[in-house]
Amino acid sequence: MVVQAFQKAARRRGEYWRGQRKALRQLLSGLSSEGSVGASLGQALHQPLAHHVQQYVLLLLSLGDTTGEHHPSWALVVNAITVFGNLQSFMKQALDQAAAMQALWHTLRGRPRDVLCTPAHRLLQDSHDVPVTVSPLRAERVLLFDDVLVLLQGHNVHSFDLRLVWVDPGQDGRTFHLLTPEEEFSFCAKDSQGQAVWQWKVTQAVRQALRGKKDFPVLGAGLEPPEPPAHRCAAYTFRAEGRLCQATYEGEWCRGRPHGKGTLKWPDGRNHAGNFCQGLEHGFGICLLPQASEDRFDCYKCHWRDGIMCGYGICEYSTDEVYKGYFQEGLRHGFGVLESGPQTPQPFRYTGHWERGQKSGYGVEEDSDRGERYIGMWQAGQRHGPGVMVTQAGVCYQGTFQADKIVGAGILLSEDDSLYEGSFSRDLTLMGKGKVTFPNGFTLEGSFGSGAGRGLHTQGVLDTAALPPDPSSTRKRQLGLGAFPVESRWQGVYSPFRDFVCAGCPGDLQEALLGFHVQSSRKLRKSQDYLCCERAHPKDSGGSMEDILEELLQHRESKALQPYLRKALSNSLHPLGKLLRTLMLTFQATYAGVGANKHLQELAQEEVKQHARELWAAYRSLLRVALQRKGQTLEEDEDAETRDLQVHGLVLPLMLPSFYSELFTLYLLLHEREDSFYSQGIANLSLFPDTQLLEFLDVQKHLWPLKDLRLTSNQRCSLVRDKCFLSATECLQKIMTTVDPREKLEVLERTYGEIEGTVSRVLGREYKLPMDDLLPLLIYVVSRARIQHLGAEIHLIRDMMDPIHTGGLYDFLLTALESCYEHIQKEDMRLRHLPGHWHSRELW
Repeated sequence: MVVQAFQKAARRRGEYWRGQRKALRQLLSGLSSEGSVGASLGQALHQPLAHHVQQYVLLLLSLGDTTGEHHPSWALVVNAITVFGNLQSFMKQALDQAAAMQALWHTLRGRPRDVLCTPAHRLLQDSHDVPVTVSPLRAERVLLFDDVLVLLQGHNVHSFDLRLVWVDPGQDGRTFHLLTPEEEFSFCAKDSQGQAVWQWKVTQAVRQALRGKKDFPVLGAGLEPPEPPAHRCAAYTFRAEGRLCQATYEGEWCRGRPHGKGTLKWPDGRNHAGNFCQGLEHGFGICLLPQASEDRFDCYKCHWRDGIMCGYGICEYSTDEVYKGYFQEGLRHGFGVLESGPQTPQPFRYTGHWERGQKSGYGVEEDSDRGERYIGMWQAGQRHGPGVMVTQAGVCYQGTFQADKIVGAGILLSEDDSLYEGSFSRDLTLMGKGKVTFPNGFTLEGSFGSGAGRGLHTQGVLDTAALPPDPSSTRKRQLGLGAFPVESRWQGVYSPFRDFVCAGCPGDLQEALLGFHVQSSRKLRKSQDYLCCERAHPKDSGGSMEDILEELLQHRESKALQPYLRKALSNSLHPLGKLLRTLMLTFQATYAGVGANKHLQELAQEEVKQHARELWAAYRSLLRVALQRKGQTLEEDEDAETRDLQVHGLVLPLMLPSFYSELFTLYLLLHEREDSFYSQGIANLSLFPDTQLLEFLDVQKHLWPLKDLRLTSNQRCSLVRDKCFLSATECLQKIMTTVDPREKLEVLERTYGEIEGTVSRVLGREYKLPMDDLLPLLIYVVSRARIQHLGAEIHLIRDMMDPIHTGGLYDFLLTALESCYEHIQKEDMRLRHLPGHWHSRELW
């Protein structure tokens, strides 16, 4: 009926229908002879159905009169009468709408009719019937269909998908407002009755369009609530000029704006999939930007705020560079790591701070091509301020940079411990006044320079009277200590965490401020159709923030706190675990590989201690938030002594394993010379049989475990070697199996106990060893334990030891072990001056 299909069919088969007109009329009741063949054909199709339904209604009414109200089936009959009555109304409404649509096409001409004349449309309201004006669009005619709202302005047709139309009631009784993705306009009727008709019709039409089917029995009489939902899902292509022009958005909406999860796609290949708020990207999202090269994209997996990148993100560029870090206003800002691709001709990696897209503040850059690492200050993307440069050849420089160039005086340390203090050229060539201190103690002071092809030349004074320096003095040449205060080096890592805590640890900011877990970040997205990020949500893997804070409150007691912190620090999705892993990243970037230089040992050592202090402060801040959520407050702030006890006794042992590999390597390099003498001493002492070694070390014979043994000399030697202080030796060897300084000291204490226990059994009474007796016995045990790099172990224990043990038993035992270490270093010189029968070749 809508597009007069029956009339068109009758005209095309005119002769046939005229011949069948009599038979056609017999199918109809009440058809006038003046009716057209097309009208008769249409009526022949729908009148039997209407008559059939009417007969059922009459039959059911009769049945209802027969059964009466008290009959058990009365309710079923009444319900059936209602359903068939509704069906009658629904059919009449459908026919009336079709007739109205057929009449509408006669009132439209030109382009509006071509655009709108389709069988699918059903007219619900026409401004010709109930006048209404639209502002600011000033439409000449308004047509409300069951799927679109149409505004006609001459030959222009403005149509609005009803699924994306929101109705705001007016305040004056004559006006109401409509919101669409790109337009906002008002309907104003002549009177309140007209306004009520239009507002009701539009509201019900929107609700019906969202349902995807017509209301039954009539428009607006369904079971749905009268107001359509504010949140919807639909697809829309933007047409107005602006950043979204020609972009297609598919996803969730609220009051005319993208709101919730959705996807934006532009014709040029740009894509954004993620969360939106009031029409802008907000929350986690993935953005693909096509580049000039074929099938290459920049992929941004970031957090967004008001349409701009803000917070933590991972960006994979078409150049194979990858940035992981923080953004602000769309630019790299805060802590971040920028790394080149593995196949780049000049590979590099920068780990540090950024400001408005440029390297600024403290940072570390490794140039793998040149074999150099710069540790220091940056400004506007260039090295600027105090800095330390370490080369793969073992050369270290500390000085001042300005606009990426070396300026002023500096210090240069070479691999052989030569020290230069003075001025340099850009390529670290000695230039100008300076002083060189050689490893043998000689000094050369004067003016330095270089000529083309002539190498280095100098004019000055060479002093050869100085004695060779003590090796311990060269160890004191540590770089960067005064130039970079440890408290300010990695504030970009802690600042986002502090912001997160100050905001009350909201769950929606957990990822934006602390980062999200991504399984793969190197591989670039090769197709714009792939818009998912393999990331584990905190609720799925690490627990929600509420659960984390609740668990934290349940483990406040001292016995439960250490296991809880160990679990938290080992969990990469826990806030404390995330902090620790980021700090591990900065530590490795600074001190591993090219950066593993002995002159950075103290810089690394104080950094580890600072990280322990910061992690304890982070735990305390989380605890404060957890208590505030329960309406409680944290007790008074800790004093410095209590805080140091918790840091060294609790946090440092738990976090030290994460930094131990790089840190211990620096200790190895720093004490390499001492350990080489120690290893030679161990090798020499290993040539002694046990009895001769005890005698050589001046161990009093009454302490030897041989008193009551009546064996041959060979058997006795074998027994001593296999059993004498064997438990102490095996115990001491366990010092290498742990990284915790306290556990290493406990191993040393147990070793002392094993030595004293063995002596007590020999003497048959409890015996406390004085230092004069303990030291040679401990030297014996150390020589037989053959612990590698003992010097590095001792110094690491000393530096990382809890201050509470200073002056106590552990301090005493560690001092004794240091004395053994020094004695063993000197044994090589002693053996060279022994009588001939003590020569190592004759010891057996």
